[in-house]
Amino acid sequence: PNPAASLSSSFKPRSSSSLKCFVGFRATGSFGSKLVSSSSLSLTNNHLLKGSLVLRCSLADGNGSSVKRTTLHDLYEKEGQSPWYDNLCRPVTDLLPLIASGVRGVTSNPAIFQKAISSSNAYNDQFRELVQSGKDIESAYWELVVKDIQDACKLFEPIYDQTDGGDGYVSVEVSPRLADDTEGTIEAAKYLHKVVDCPNVYIKIPATAPCIPSIKEVISKGISVNVTLIFSLARYEAVIDAYLDGLEASGLSDLSRVTSVASFFVSRVDTLIDKMLEKIGTPEALDLRGKAAVAQAALAYQLYQKKFSGPRWEALVKKG
Repeated sequence: PNPAASLSSSFKPRSSSSLKCFVGFRATGSFGSKLVSSSSLSLTNNHLLKGSLVLRCSLADGNGSSVKRTTLHDLYEKEGQSPWYDNLCRPVTDLLPLIASGVRGVTSNPAIFQKAISSSNAYNDQFRELVQSGKDIESAYWELVVKDIQDACKLFEPIYDQTDGGDGYVSVEVSPRLADDTEGTIEAAKYLHKVVDCPNVYIKIPATAPCIPSIKEVISKGISVNVTLIFSLARYEAVIDAYLDGLEASGLSDLSRVTSVASFFVSRVDTLIDKMLEKIGTPEALDLRGKAAVAQAALAYQLYQKKFSGPRWEALVKKG
């Protein structure tokens, strides 16, 4: 197991009519599973309602062979937490044994694809064809990415279908060059949503100040969003408001397929505060090391419960 694996626990309202909305708390720690190597594993908490279908990926792998149960199955079936794999590369079919072992979704980012493309020859043929056809490097890169995302979406589509859109998502992130570009982020999200053309794709948008309006606009277009790089409670609240504003502005009569994930990076804050505590050096300060992430996660969840309740939320719940 990788002791630096990244974990994310997300929470969903316990109501049969609730919109599918999640908050993720990312922290570092060991994870007792052979699935975690140099890549990280995310968990989304998705408590099932009584009578809901539980997909038991442990019964067979992609070839129909029996697969041993793992901790990931227990996390989902007993705790309602959905493990997501934070990595993607070719061949995408390498995900099949992970799915059989309990992984229920995938996230990606530009750094993951940079590593995948630069360290593997699996992309060479398609990349060569794209460049020879006149594609510039960036356009060729996005075609490589889109193919991987589409292929991964197909692999997770059975989970998406069997959970009625509650799980089985694959995330693709807009270009980091757009972190300060509101309109550019909107257009990029719309483009990726269109070209990937899969119901179980999340478009990842960073929670920078210029991208908060982008989140509202993209949600209002009926596009599901994974908001990443959230570090503070204030920014998390701004993300929630953008999500709610987008739902209200959508004009859609059925909001059941417009979902969102908020990825809250508590581990980064914890690491920074630990360094500050070590500089203080008192026994009291040193005793607080490693506790900031838990405290921030608890406060974020309290905010989540507050924002996703009351008249405004209930009005949206009635639409799906």
